[in-house]
Amino acid sequence: MSGPEAAAGEGWRVFHATGATPRGALPRLHVAPPWRRFRGEPAQPQPPDDEQAALRRLGVVDAIPQLDPGSIDIVNAALLLRRPLLVTGAPGVGKSTLAYLISRELGLGRVLEWNIVSRTTLRDGLYSHDALGRAQAIAAWRAGLPPAATDRPDARSEESQPSPALGDFITLGALGTALLPYERPRVLLVDELDKSDIDLPNDLLHVLENGSYEIPELVRDAGQSARVHIGDPGGFAEVRQGRVECREFPIVVITSNGEREFPAAFRRRCLPLEMPMPTREQLLAIVESQLRVRPPDAEELVDHFVQLVNDGGTHSLDQLLNAVQLTSAGTFLTDADGRKLLDMVLRDLAKGR
Repeated sequence: MSGPEAAAGEGWRVFHATGATPRGALPRLHVAPPWRRFRGEPAQPQPPDDEQAALRRLGVVDAIPQLDPGSIDIVNAALLLRRPLLVTGAPGVGKSTLAYLISRELGLGRVLEWNIVSRTTLRDGLYSHDALGRAQAIAAWRAGLPPAATDRPDARSEESQPSPALGDFITLGALGTALLPYERPRVLLVDELDKSDIDLPNDLLHVLENGSYEIPELVRDAGQSARVHIGDPGGFAEVRQGRVECREFPIVVITSNGEREFPAAFRRRCLPLEMPMPTREQLLAIVESQLRVRPPDAEELVDHFVQLVNDGGTHSLDQLLNAVQLTSAGTFLTDADGRKLLDMVLRDLAKGR
């Protein structure tokens, strides 16, 4: 493909893996396929940015793509099709960082993180209900009524002091917040799903397919709407009739260290992305983006790191960054003792120590 056809084909890519912050108008995403369109109401305001978190993960902007062309295409396909990314790869290769790379480059605001452990349930990601706190608040409200009026049915002072609202004791989790009706998609990081209970991937199927969920406590409540806390600091959202439905399906980055297989029904709903170890040029770019400069020993350490990986060792990017930072500190010497310390920092993680 060449000429006008090549130029037209290039237009489907909105993500280029540089992490460059958009200037001026935010990048426009493709219209969702008909089977991935939703109609959630009411629309949520634009989420806040968290540049400090992005800086910790990504450092400053660099022009070199942090993914290979094939991986970039898979991410763009997931964006176009509104499907979750199931990202696998060695520990420390940068799987979770991908969520921050997408969010910064497309101007999608704060990344919502859902960190998975063996006890995590679907409800943990959707919402929590502080039933005990509400019971205590209601008891305190009732205790504040005038003592002489407590026996009269018409003596309740709702007009002057309403009872505690149910929504005040409900907080949406990372997944629940990501599924609110935003005009532009939120970025949700589901970190290390392979650590979960065996049922969680299957429990996720309905939510990933329908882009919606219900909060039973609010469904049973007589009110038509409730104001609830959300996963952004100090944020609130209106939930109508106990049901949440997205307007734009979130960009979901699910990471796995490959500790177990997922059910076929779950994998069918995701696009798989195997994260390779970055190339030498990408590693140097990552070092520069994090340290703001290229230290004198950076190239030698990157070459040593690449050799360790090529020899079959298990190593992570943060080990390389730690080693470069260490050798850049003041009067650090790479003599026998210094080399021994570097070998400890760059040790093979598969050997247990």
